[in-house]
Amino acid sequence: MCSRRYHASMAETATPAPTPESLLLEQPPSSNYGAADDEVFTVVSDFDPAGDQPAAVASLTEGIESGERFQTLLGITGSGKSATIAWTIEKTQRPTLILAPNKSLAAQLAQEMKEFFPNNRVEYFVSYYDYYQPEAYIPSSDTYIEKDSSINDEIDRLRHSATAALLTRRDVIVVASVSCIYGMGNPEEYRGNLLDLSVGVDYDMRNILRRLVDMQYDRNDMTLGRGNFRVRGDTIEVHPAYEESVLRIEMFGDTVDRITTIDPLTGEQLTELSRAYVFPATHYVTGAERMSKAMVKIEDELQRRLK
Repeated sequence: MCSRRYHASMAETATPAPTPESLLLEQPPSSNYGAADDEVFTVVSDFDPAGDQPAAVASLTEGIESGERFQTLLGITGSGKSATIAWTIEKTQRPTLILAPNKSLAAQLAQEMKEFFPNNRVEYFVSYYDYYQPEAYIPSSDTYIEKDSSINDEIDRLRHSATAALLTRRDVIVVASVSCIYGMGNPEEYRGNLLDLSVGVDYDMRNILRRLVDMQYDRNDMTLGRGNFRVRGDTIEVHPAYEESVLRIEMFGDTVDRITTIDPLTGEQLTELSRAYVFPATHYVTGAERMSKAMVKIEDELQRRLK
């Protein structure tokens, strides 16, 4: 049973303000590639709210819509708090951030939310380090320990998937650990450096390739891994940093003739798209103008220090 004390904030869920419209792309895709047919949060469950849950959902929803910044949902283990939060998200129809104290609980909550919202985007955003050793010095033995780390490639992909989803649609739930409080670069730079392709529109193929390089993608005509692209005749294949599938762009002269997604292992066609977005391969992508200004400032500081 859920407690009748609904007076504070969602302890399990922190619901932020909606994504700024200036950063949201015009056509929200169902994956991070093509257009979505629906942006409505819809809970899929064999059960309906029962017991204290309907009152809890109504109270939490009322608090959110009236601008309450803090609410608390109380309840013992197994009382259906995750389900209550899911129904509250459905009622409020807002992009939602769920914070968990560690990776394990975040993974559990993400799985639960994916079961409740199979037709919406549920993203997992945690630290991508499998191992991290900061640099250290032990004076007693005059020992220096250099910094060492190991990055989990799949978790890095999921982090990119979360940021891409936030910029392409509104029906997004991000389940995160405390690592989400750390900065990841400028979202306007990230959004401003995307590649927007539509079938039937003219593009200079060389400009597409140059754009991919500016977005930190590496050309590799032999092995196509995450963050790489390759060119075969009039066909460009890109493996975005946030997707499991590969985007194939077929050109006819300077016109995009066809856009499809393919399985990177078998080459089997998965879907055909009329429009596709490709986001940068890194969260820290920087435009040429901003980079030039930074280089000038770095050089000025260098000259001051050398005097």
